[in-house]
Amino acid sequence: MRQERNNIFAGIDWLLVLLFVVLVGFGWLNIYSASKSEEDIQILSFSTKYGKQLIFICLTIPLIVLILFFNSKFYEKFSSILYIISLLSLVGLFLFGKTINGATSWYNFGVLGLQPSEFVKAFTALAVAKLLSDRQYNFKLVKNQIKAFAIIFLPAFLIILQPDAGSALIYLSFFFVLHREGLTLYYIIIGVAIVVLFLLTILFGTTIVLSSLLGVISVFTAYILYKGGKRFFRFNWYKIIGVYLIVTAFVLSSGFAYNNVFKQHHRDRFEILLGLKQDNQGIGYNSYQSELTISSGGVSGKGFLKGDLTQGDFVPEQHTDYIFSVIGEEWGFIGSSLVIILFMLMMYRILYLSETHTNKFGRIYGYSLASILFFHVIVNIGMVIGLLPTVGIPLPFFSYGGSSLWGFTILLFIFIRLDAHKKYDW
Repeated sequence: MRQERNNIFAGIDWLLVLLFVVLVGFGWLNIYSASKSEEDIQILSFSTKYGKQLIFICLTIPLIVLILFFNSKFYEKFSSILYIISLLSLVGLFLFGKTINGATSWYNFGVLGLQPSEFVKAFTALAVAKLLSDRQYNFKLVKNQIKAFAIIFLPAFLIILQPDAGSALIYLSFFFVLHREGLTLYYIIIGVAIVVLFLLTILFGTTIVLSSLLGVISVFTAYILYKGGKRFFRFNWYKIIGVYLIVTAFVLSSGFAYNNVFKQHHRDRFEILLGLKQDNQGIGYNSYQSELTISSGGVSGKGFLKGDLTQGDFVPEQHTDYIFSVIGEEWGFIGSSLVIILFMLMMYRILYLSETHTNKFGRIYGYSLASILFFHVIVNIGMVIGLLPTVGIPLPFFSYGGSSLWGFTILLFIFIRLDAHKKYDW
């Protein structure tokens, strides 16, 4: 037992490690395909995208060893401190950050740039797990729910200010975790209703949406009167009127924000998604080319390095957020399905291991990890195939970038460390 305690690899789940290696390796092949040109000959070089990514991959090895070196109790004990440090890294961007594509989201260290929002997700998951696993914490109390919301939305708020709305959206995934730990489903229903109302307001306008809601209330009133006049007077109409006034305020504010606060390129993306306009040569060019690239792959794909649209660089920045289009063209429906299955297997394995935890902290962190992965995969693939607007969310372990790769590596291997703890008495 003492030898096992001194062995940092004792008790780790090798299936998750294998899935990690396969996804990262396959991701690099697609980055290589998307960024290769005839004059590029150096594999380990910062002069090429695939060379730089391979260096990032190699650097994950000491990062993994460092994560596994610490006892799992370290992450539970210092979760609050790590969370505060991560928040300070976001605040520091407003003083020392570098602005790229209109967002101040990066620290620049010469040839290396780091995006702290990719790392904050792991430390937010630790903080949420720490709070909810406290024995004195009663999640049914509203004041305790507010504490959980504050931990989740404080980093999201700082990220929005950069502005980077795509990265901030990821924090909605924590609602799955909160629901697992006892948060009423009404919160999720309200969240879905807010999104639906917002989209309906964009699609039909404030007047039609509010008139339709008023019509629904009128029909409901007629139904109550038909069933019996006395019920009409006993019904709590003040609640219905109150909800309608709140919805009215939200719809009006949504319409105002959409027309006066949102930038034109944001409005264009929503309108293209909802079919209100077509712009295949402008703001919708990336999505249009991505859909064409995926569909051209057919069932079995064109083969590695044989995708003419990928090799012709028809999809801008294809090695980053649109990396899934490379998979679709060169590996086809079969390869795309295999990638999705691998992600599903990883998420299922994480949830399965989480449920076997006797330590509540480890279970909550595992659910946070699975939820973040799920949200990233769904939103990224939905964006690439044209079902969702472009919001700049990377595909885990596939999209180019050291910050994204290291952020997900930290997320995953902290869980692997926590999972190993339950098998051995550390």
